Amino acid sequence: MLTDKQIESFVNDGYIRLEGAFSQELAAQARAILWQDLNCDEHDPNTWTHPVIRLGMYAQKAFQLAANTPVLHQAFDHLVGPGRWLARGSLGTFPVRFPHSGDPGDAGWHIDTSFEPKSGDPNDFLNWRANLTSKGRALLMLFLFSDVGEEDAPTRIRIGSHLDIAAGSLRRERTACLSENLR
Repeated sequence: MLTDKQIESFVNDGYIRLEGAFSQELAAQARAILWQDLNCDEHDPNTWTHPVIRLGMYAQKAFQLAANTPVLHQAFDHLVGPGRWLARGSLGTFPVRFPHSGDPGDAGWHIDTSFEPKSGDPNDFLNWRANLTSKGRALLMLFLFSDVGEEDAPTRIRIGSHLDIAAGSLRRERTACLSENLR
């Protein structure tokens, strides 16, 4: 059950951190699968030759169980409402990050977009759009299957950025409505 403070944090900050949402044993099972697919040795940093390796779409039992714990389902119910979300059968992209002096090429800020561009290449995700009326999308989940510190990875969450995106979306929608009304 989420506390009032956690819900307030979600509304104000745009995220909450759920400690212990799944067991350490389940995390170890998921990590073992990821390490197998990385083509490098978990215990030999000399084989970690890239700053980041992206792995995608995992539907093995460990990932299904991690995404569907009672703790998470209760949180989903509190945040978006009972019956307003679907259980996950898989987890998406895993950016696996390694200590590296080079630029990983993706150390910027992340925004979860929902809409394909009206024109152009739909595979160019830099052209995808986000707005307040996103249908069929509710929460972006970030799963950490290992302990990380501040120096371990450039994946960052900008506190309150959801409010900036919402304000920008409203400004664009108002401008579009105004432009349409002036024609």
